[in-house]
Amino acid sequence: MSTLTTPARRTQGPAAPNFAQSTWLVAEREIGSKLRSKSFLISFGILFGIALIGVVWAGFAAGNTSGTPVAVTSDAQQLLPSTAGLEITEVSDRAAAEDLVTAGDVDLAIVGDSASPTGFTVIAESDVSSTVLLGLSVPPTVELLDPAGAWNFVGYIVAIGFGFVFLLSAQMFGSTIAQSVVEEKQTRVVELLISAIPTRALLAGKVIGNTVLAMGQILILAAIIVVGLTVTGQTELLQGIGAPIIWFAIFFLFGFILLAALFAAAAAMVSRQEDIGSTTGPLILLIMAPYFLVIFLWNNATVLTVMSYVPFSAPVGMPMRLFLGQAEWWEPLLSLAILFVTCIAAILIGAKIYDNSLLRMGARVKLMDALRG
Repeated sequence: MSTLTTPARRTQGPAAPNFAQSTWLVAEREIGSKLRSKSFLISFGILFGIALIGVVWAGFAAGNTSGTPVAVTSDAQQLLPSTAGLEITEVSDRAAAEDLVTAGDVDLAIVGDSASPTGFTVIAESDVSSTVLLGLSVPPTVELLDPAGAWNFVGYIVAIGFGFVFLLSAQMFGSTIAQSVVEEKQTRVVELLISAIPTRALLAGKVIGNTVLAMGQILILAAIIVVGLTVTGQTELLQGIGAPIIWFAIFFLFGFILLAALFAAAAAMVSRQEDIGSTTGPLILLIMAPYFLVIFLWNNATVLTVMSYVPFSAPVGMPMRLFLGQAEWWEPLLSLAILFVTCIAAILIGAKIYDNSLLRMGARVKLMDALRG
C-alpha cells in the first residue's frame, strides 16, 4: 500500500530591501546616531546661542543711525520717508553737499540728479550706511568720493556670516562622514553592511543623512537671523538679506552634496582614523579657501565674481554678490547650473572610488588604483 507524501513547505525569510529602502535605512542610522549624541546637541546649542547673540548685536549696531548727519538738497527731500535718527542739513546744491561730505561735517548727502535712473544720488566719502540706504523710498545710485577707503559694516558682517556658516557646516559634517566611513572599515562592520545592502546605497545613505542634518542647521540659523533682525526692528535689512539667504541655502545644498560624496570617497581610501587627514586634507583646503577669500576680499568685485562661478566657492560668492547688488538676475541660475553639473560628476567619481576602495584594508589606496578598480 503506497502512501502519499506532501512536500515540505519551504520557509522564506524577509525580502531584502531594495536600493531606496537600503539608502533610507542608512540615512536614518546617520541622523539618529547624531541626534542621540550629547556632544553634538551641546555643540549645536552653543552655535545657535552665539549666532543669536551675534545677529541681535549686529542688528542693533547696524540700526543705530541716531544722530547720523545727512545733507539733503531741496529736490531730494521727498525721498526721505522719515527723518527719525537723522540730523538733516538742507543745502542749496550738489557742490555744497559734496563740500560738507569732504569736510566730514556730514556722513552722506542725498542730492537730486537728473542723470540718475532713480532721479537722485547718494554721495559719501568712502562708505555709506546700508541701513540708511534700505530706509530710502527708492533704491539709490551711490557715488563714493574716495572708493579706496570704502568700508561697509553690514556688508562685512554678512560676508563673515556666509563664510563662517559654510566653513563650519561643511567641515563639521564632512568630517563626520569621513570618520564614520573609516570607523566602519577599521571595525570590519562594513563587511556586514555590504553583505546586506549595496555599497552605493551605503554611500547614498551617508550623504543623504548628513545633508539632512546640515540643511537643518542652515534652516535653523536662517530662522535665528529672521528672529534677531525682527527683534531689533531691522525690517529693511531683513528684506535686503532675505533673497541672498534663500540662494545661500540652495547653493549650500548642492555644494554640500558634492563635498559629502568626495569626503566619503576620500575616507574609503584609508583604513585608520590616523590616516584620514592624508586624503581629506585637500578637501579641507577647498572649504577654507572661500572663507578666507570672502573675509579679506569681500568688497573686491573681481574676486567675488570668480568665486561665484567656481563650484566649491559659489555657495559663498554668489549670495554675497546678490546682497551687494553686483549680480544680474541670470547669473545665479548659470552658477547653479555649473554647480549642479559638477555635483553630478563628483557623485559619479566619488561612488567609483568608494566602491573600489571600501574593502581594501591596510595601506592607503592610491587614487589612480581607486579610479581603475
